[in-house]
Amino acid sequence: MLVLRRAVWLALTLVFAALPLVLLAAALGEGGWTPWEAIAFAALAVTAPWVGTMAASSVIGAVLLLTARDPLAATWPGVARGEGLPRLRTALLLCLRNEDTAAALGRIAPLLDGLAAAGAADRFALFVLSDTPAGAHADAEACAVEAFCAARPEAPAIHYRRREVNTGFKAGNVMEWVRHRSAGFETMITLDADSVMTAGTVLELARLMEANPHAALIQTLIVARPALVPFPRLFQFGMRHGMRAYAAGIAWWQGPDGPYWGHNAIIRVAPFAAHGDLPALPNGEAILSHDQVEAALLRSAGHEVRLDPRETGSYEANPPSLLPFLVRDIRWMAGNLQYLALLRLPGFTVVGRLNLVFAILLFAAAPLAVVASVALMLNALSSDPASAVDRPLGLAATLAYLGGYFSHKLCGALQAAVDRRARTSYGGGWRLALGAALEFCHGLVLEVIRAVNQTGGMLALALGRRIGWAPQLREERGVSWAEAARGLWWHSLLGVAGLAGFAAAGPVAFLWALPFLGGLVLAIPFCVVTSDPALGRRLVRAGIAAIPEENDPRSPFPPLG
Repeated sequence: MLVLRRAVWLALTLVFAALPLVLLAAALGEGGWTPWEAIAFAALAVTAPWVGTMAASSVIGAVLLLTARDPLAATWPGVARGEGLPRLRTALLLCLRNEDTAAALGRIAPLLDGLAAAGAADRFALFVLSDTPAGAHADAEACAVEAFCAARPEAPAIHYRRREVNTGFKAGNVMEWVRHRSAGFETMITLDADSVMTAGTVLELARLMEANPHAALIQTLIVARPALVPFPRLFQFGMRHGMRAYAAGIAWWQGPDGPYWGHNAIIRVAPFAAHGDLPALPNGEAILSHDQVEAALLRSAGHEVRLDPRETGSYEANPPSLLPFLVRDIRWMAGNLQYLALLRLPGFTVVGRLNLVFAILLFAAAPLAVVASVALMLNALSSDPASAVDRPLGLAATLAYLGGYFSHKLCGALQAAVDRRARTSYGGGWRLALGAALEFCHGLVLEVIRAVNQTGGMLALALGRRIGWAPQLREERGVSWAEAARGLWWHSLLGVAGLAGFAAAGPVAFLWALPFLGGLVLAIPFCVVTSDPALGRRLVRAGIAAIPEENDPRSPFPPLG
């Protein structure tokens, strides 16, 4: 059965990867091939597998969500369900580094209170694992934990430990707990500072792990919390649709070779202790993006790694504006690109190795798209007769590529539109459609800025820049024009230069480039406007880009003001 599923996924991937390339080859080969056309085609061809698998997985996931009554059973054949309180003891590991500790603990408080109310306080314990350097922040962190513990005498036990040196970053902190403090706990749930999980979800995870002994890790589908500020509000609206469809698709064809996203997942302690220790990179440095490697190591040892594709009370937060989003993006990029050094390691399964390749392509696509755009501009400026491009086919190739790239969001939005209950949870059809349209425009601008920013980050890495694990900016606030200009001036300048080059090539070339490079030119006002809380309040009042939790009176989150 799993072989057949993977054959279906592979066939669809090849179709969706080939379609834009066939159209592009026909468009560029209109009058013969120039060197610039060959460079553009080769660059986009390398990104085609990522576009193809995104589209294939999303289409599969959307169909499954529309037809299956139980997405978990449909993606995990034979899954067993437990009942009542789990017998396993589970540690909740909250990892912090220079965070607002009171806010992070406040997000965990309803979970602890819910577990106590369910009579499961003795089955769980919270471990606050800190990598905060010594100083005033560490002192405030310790005081916040002490006050939190004093306020919850009936909650599960709470333990606090701060490391003096954060060897191995978050993964090193977790592994240190596994080796030295995990006695008496069969499972652990990893949590980030922005994680929110409901008690019902955590109990369900523990029951699933108890009833399925072959599973070493079960990853929940993580969705974003309600947000007021336009940037995270629009971003998470698109990702809510995209991740729902994409996650269902990959859970269906990956099966026991599923992903790990670093938090909001339950892990069996014994297999993780035996097989989850990360190898060092060839240069001796620690791995930054640990999660997919840990999943591959567990699977290579014969244990199952499963993804639960249901939206079941597992949340995170997104950066509050464009600037911290780009900082986080570069950090993730640096971590994912390290996987290049790990592909040669023996023992990984085929799908485990594929997941590493896809993680690399997720960021390698950026410089390749930039190279293709520059090559196409130079081709348009060329006087070579072979530089002619078939315009209808070129437009069709562009739309096919964009359709594949944004397929996860398109499939998720269509699935929600067709499903009456889902459509109602988003505020009705017209609100869903308007939110999807706004998010597509927001996403198109964002992806172009990201591509240029990632390309610059890769150049900096190649020149020796070191990227560590800096704390994230999480509070929602506006961004001033001066702050946006300091961070995005060079993005805008490159956009102006690119549009000028296409304009010199003629009006058709300019109009083709405008939807992409125009957003780059507008990077500074885009950053300022999408960080404006006043605009966010208007979107909230209109119910635009609202996620289901905003329309659900049982939501674990307070109403947005």
